[in-house]
Amino acid sequence: MAMTTPAPATQNLLELRGVSRSYGSGPQCYQAVCDVDLTLREGEFVSLLGPSGCGKSTLLRIITGLSRASTGTVAYRGQPVVEVNPHATIVFQTFALYPWLTVEENVAVALKARGVPPAERHERARRLIDTVGLDGFESAYPRELSGGMRQKVGFARAMAVEPELLCLDEPFSALDVLSADALRGELLELWLNKALPTRAILMVTHNIEEAVLLSDRVVVMAKNPGRVLADIPVPLRHPRKRQDTAFQAVVESVYAAVAGKTRPEAETLAQAARMLPKARLNALAGLAEKLVSEGGHADLPRLGTDLALELDDLLPIVEAGELVGFCHVQEGDLLITPLGRAYAEASILTRREIAAGRILRIPMIRWIYETLQRDDDRRVDRDYFLDNLREQVGDFAADQLDLAISWGRFAELFAYDSGTDELFLES
Repeated sequence: MAMTTPAPATQNLLELRGVSRSYGSGPQCYQAVCDVDLTLREGEFVSLLGPSGCGKSTLLRIITGLSRASTGTVAYRGQPVVEVNPHATIVFQTFALYPWLTVEENVAVALKARGVPPAERHERARRLIDTVGLDGFESAYPRELSGGMRQKVGFARAMAVEPELLCLDEPFSALDVLSADALRGELLELWLNKALPTRAILMVTHNIEEAVLLSDRVVVMAKNPGRVLADIPVPLRHPRKRQDTAFQAVVESVYAAVAGKTRPEAETLAQAARMLPKARLNALAGLAEKLVSEGGHADLPRLGTDLALELDDLLPIVEAGELVGFCHVQEGDLLITPLGRAYAEASILTRREIAAGRILRIPMIRWIYETLQRDDDRRVDRDYFLDNLREQVGDFAADQLDLAISWGRFAELFAYDSGTDELFLES
């Protein structure tokens, strides 16, 4: 597959300055993104990368005008974006096709909404279907297509309105591995050979290798609240090979930026008073055992590959490990602590005792435990905890309480009665 490199980026298409987005007010206010600065130039393919909940998709909606920023400015070619941006379009991770329309009709529907005459709609839709490699499927319905083919229809429909800015919201995440790889390659070929009308691509992803494979820059985001951590250039020519040393070096630098360094324990515990990482404590045993088998430390990108875990699955486990003091992150490597080594080598009962002692230091767990201790019959309705948590974490309260219950049950600190919907202390 012959590939060329796009012309150097010249003009700023998009500028975000101090953009924040909040939902709700008062104690239930949730800040999705905070003080984000971002510039996108003509000729660039840029990826927004980070864990779930860091505000990547929220930013896409603000950029395209589907949502408004609470504070800050969004400008496209120097003009403020105050309504839906006619020069930008989004391809979502779900295929979002109309099942009662054919492939051609699904592509042409965007042109119909813009008042394009039927004959021109037909011609442009057919041309785009051919461009994305679906020639011969014009009259097929979505149910007759594979996942990869349906997403190609989504790309063609987005391209029908000839957007200058193409926004991709995890466009390959709903596909199987082989289909995703094939579609990435085809998109990249169309982009590099200038077969697309678009001037720039902005892609949301949580897959580090995908970001490095496709992008000119990787903008790394963190959550609670969503913010930009790093803007990392990818100075590699296409086609890029995953096994190359230079490619792996960029992957490791992005991993290091995403994982960051272990925070001081006081800061980590203060954060836990608000949000627990979305991980099961029983996964920490496997993580600790893996680190011990690797000599006490492991490269995070390789660790994710060895454990067959995506970034969104691995990072919460690492966060939980940091929180209880079993491991810490240093420059893209995960290192086990003496406590973590003791945990890995302990019996099942001893592991539970260690876990109980560590998670009782977490404010949310300690609050639940002490509340149950003070109650006369040591049983408290779940809704009591839920109502109190809503004041702290808003819509995340139910998920956070479920996590806290899971952690408490694992460490045998408290139990949960699904029949009465109560948390309780066992005798």
